[in-house]
Parts: sequence; structure tokens; C-alpha cells
Amino acid sequence: MEFWAAAPPAALRRPRSRHDGAMATVLVVEDESDIREVLRRYLERAGHAVLTTGSGAEALRLVATADVDLVVLDLGLPDVEGTDVLGEVRAAGRTPVLVLTARSSVDDRIRGLRMGADDYVTKPFSPAEVVLRVAAILQRTGGPAATTEQGVLVGGRLWIDEARHAMRFDGRELDLTPTEWGILAALSGAPGRVFSRYELVNRVRGYEYAGYERTIDSHVKNLRHKLGPDGATVVETVLGVGYRFGLRTDGS
Repeated sequence: MEFWAAAPPAALRRPRSRHDGAMATVLVVEDESDIREVLRRYLERAGHAVLTTGSGAEALRLVATADVDLVVLDLGLPDVEGTDVLGEVRAAGRTPVLVLTARSSVDDRIRGLRMGADDYVTKPFSPAEVVLRVAAILQRTGGPAATTEQGVLVGGRLWIDEARHAMRFDGRELDLTPTEWGILAALSGAPGRVFSRYELVNRVRGYEYAGYERTIDSHVKNLRHKLGPDGATVVETVLGVGYRFGLRTDGS
């Protein structure tokens, strides 16, 4: 995954009061500080309070002592096996868990889901996608959800508000299907990076789906139509590979 400049990482950040607009407290458990910091910034921008740690033992302490609404859990932790942390969190109560890991095999995903993970995202990933999946889990489980209308401008022309599940292009609201949203969120989350059709399937569906890979081209065609005359510039085709977000940071 490609990350852009971030503030110096903090090992642990206490949650803000829910009276200041943060509707959910999310615990990010990730041993790589750059990933941890990017997720913190994206989740806070979406209106959540965020705790972060790179330690499995510290994560278990925080789940037991802090008012945590959801855990984003990397399985490759240095001190405690991530699956053990997942098992203990699920055994301790109903706190939902989004697993974040480089373990991308079908067996690994099935094992994580069987152990009680509410969702499973593999690396490399789009931070915007993680925010959307967090919101979806909180909605499904009845947890508090962020209500902020803050968004982020990507490429100078695409505005994304994960909390409202809204996108605008050149100031115009986009009426996107869930699949179109997932494709554009994944591509815009890593401008310039080429995504294969297989990768886009996993980001949109969250699991392997036989035959679905062949339909990505149709969804891209519809997405480009909704973006307007510059649709093929926003979602570029890389022959023989897949697609990428074509807008540069200066908006061109």
C-alpha cells in the first residue's frame, strides 16, 4: 500500500468525549506505525474517536477497560497471535472486529470469519474502504455511527464523505450503486496504483465470488458514464492489467 505524509505516530490516543460529535470509539490494533497512523486519520476524519496500539496485550487491556465500540485488528502482531486476540475479544463480549491482514488465502479468511470476525480486509487496502466497512459493521451491529459531514477531496475534483456514503465529482452528487462506490473508493484511495480486476472484486465483495471478476468491466463502464465526459480519465484502463485512478493530486 502507498501512504502519503502523516503526522508522527502515537502509540496510544485516548478517545474524545462522545458529546463532541464522535459517535463511536474504534480501536486500531496494528504493529506498523504508518498504517496505524493513516487509519487513525481517516477514521477521525469520518467522525470516530480512535485508540491505537501495536500490541496485542495492550489491545486486550483496552477492550476490557475502555469503551470500545469496534476493533480493527491486524493478525500479524509481535507479542500475541492476532487470532488469539480475536478469540479473546469475541469471548469477552459483543465488540465487533474487523480483521486487517496480509493473510489473503481463502482458508485464512474462512478461519477468521469462523472465529467471529465481522469482516475481513486484506493488505494492500484502501483506507477509505476500511472506513466504509467500519460504518457498515456499526450499522449492522447497532453500534453508534459517525454523523459528521466532513469529507476529503481527491485529485482536486472528487469529494468523498465516507460517513454520509456520498461522493461528488466537480460539485455534482454521484448516484452510485454499492459496486460502483466500492470500485471508485478503492481506486481513489490509492491514486496512480493499478488494481487488477481480481483485486477490485475482493474490495467490492470482500470475498471470492466465482464469475464476478468478468463483470467489473461493465460496472466500470457504468461508473464512467455517471462521472461524465472525463469518466475515462478518472478511471483509467491499464491494458492487460486493470484500472487506476487517473487524477493527480493537482486535480489534472
